[in-house]
Amino acid sequence: MNDRRRSKVTFTALHRLLGDPPRPLTSEMVDSAVAQGLRETDDLDWKSELPPLGAIPSSDFPKDVAAMANSGGGTLIFGVTENGKAASGRKDTGDLTERYERGLRSAAVTAISPPIFGLEVVQLGEPGNRCVVVVIPASVDGPHLIYRNEYFGAPIRNDADTVWMKERQIEAMYRARFDERRRSTDVLDKLYSEAAAMRSANSPAWIVAVAHPRLPATVSTRPDQSMARQAFEEAGKNALVYVGRGSLHPLEHVDRSNPRPGLRRWTARPSVEGDRLRWLEAWISVHDDGSVSLTAAVGGHRNSSTEYNDDSVVESRDVEVAIADFMGLIREASNRLGLGEYEVRVGFEWTGDDRLQIWTTDNMNFPYSGSTIPLARYTPVETTVRADANAVAFYWQVHDLALDCVNEGGIAYVRTISPPAPE
Repeated sequence: MNDRRRSKVTFTALHRLLGDPPRPLTSEMVDSAVAQGLRETDDLDWKSELPPLGAIPSSDFPKDVAAMANSGGGTLIFGVTENGKAASGRKDTGDLTERYERGLRSAAVTAISPPIFGLEVVQLGEPGNRCVVVVIPASVDGPHLIYRNEYFGAPIRNDADTVWMKERQIEAMYRARFDERRRSTDVLDKLYSEAAAMRSANSPAWIVAVAHPRLPATVSTRPDQSMARQAFEEAGKNALVYVGRGSLHPLEHVDRSNPRPGLRRWTARPSVEGDRLRWLEAWISVHDDGSVSLTAAVGGHRNSSTEYNDDSVVESRDVEVAIADFMGLIREASNRLGLGEYEVRVGFEWTGDDRLQIWTTDNMNFPYSGSTIPLARYTPVETTVRADANAVAFYWQVHDLALDCVNEGGIAYVRTISPPAPE
C-alpha cells in the first residue's frame, strides 16, 4: 500500500459498515467494501469518477456535500463503480493534485451557504487503482443551501438518495441551529464562571479563557492521568510555536506532570506557592468532551528584580503568551479528538477600584503606558476558532485573538506573535 495522502485516525461510514474500529482510511478498506458489495446509505455514497476541475462548483459535488452535512455528516468515495447502489468495482480517478484538492475545498465554501469547512480529502491506492475519499463533518449550521442562478434549495439524504427538503424541514433545521447557539452560550457561561472562580482572593488581575467545541467529542472511556499528562505536554509544545521560550508561559507554571481529576476533566494546579509568587499562579483544565479552560494571573507581574507592577496593570506581552498557551490547548484537543470549530471566550477579572490597564512596550522593550485605555469593565472577547485549520491559518487565529484582547485596552499591535504570511 502506498496511499499518497494518509488520513488521520478517524471513524467514518466505511468503518462502521465494515465493522472496523477508528483508524486511518486505507485502500484495502475500499477493496473490502467492493468485495462485500456494500450498499450506499444515508452517510455513504459511491461515485465512479471525479468531476472536471473547472466544473466542480456547478457539478453535483456541492449538493452531495451539503446533503451529507445536513444529514449529520458522511463520506463520498470517488473511484468506485456501483450496481443497484452496491459497490461493484474500482475505477482509477487519476492523481489528486494539490490544485484539485483546493478546488474541492473551495466548492464546499463558495458554492454552499453557510459554507462547510473541515473536509477531509484523502487519495488511496496505487496508480491504476486510485480512489479519492471525501469525509464531510457533521454540522450545527444547517440548513446548508445550494444556489443555482436565482433558485436555492436545501438537499438532504434519504437513505441512499439525495432529495430536497420541504419547507417544514428547513424551518425545523433553522430552529435547531438557533437552539444550538443558545446551548453553546449557556455552556460558555458555565465554563467561564467555573474558571473565574479559581482565582485567589485579593490576587492580581487574571485572564480567563474558555473554549467549547461546537460538536463535542463523544468518548467511550474517560482519559486517564497519563493521557491528561500527555495532553498538557503537547499543548505546551504547540504554544512554543506561537511564542517561544523567554516569556512567562502559564503552562510552565502548573504541575503538568501530576494533573488531578475533576468532574469530567483533568486539572493542572499551580506549581508555585507563596504570596511573592502569586503573580505566576495559573489553573488549566482539559475536559473529556474537548473543552479547555485557562485561568492565569497576568497583573502585578515583576518588572525588575525588586519591583512589581500594580495588580491592575497587565502587560500586553503577558496577554499574548497566555493566549498562545490557551490556543495550544485547543489545538491539542482538536488533534487528539478530531474536533473542528470551537466557541471561545476570553475576559479579565480583577478586584479593587483601580481600572484595568493594558501596557505595551516601547522600542527598548520597556513597559509603556502611554497608549492604554483604563477600563472600568472588560467586555469578554468572543469568537469562533477553526481548530482543525492548517498550521498557518491556525497561527493567524492565535494572532487575531490576542490582537482583539489587547485592542480593547488601547493597544494597536501584538509584540510576540508573528505568524508567517498566509498560504
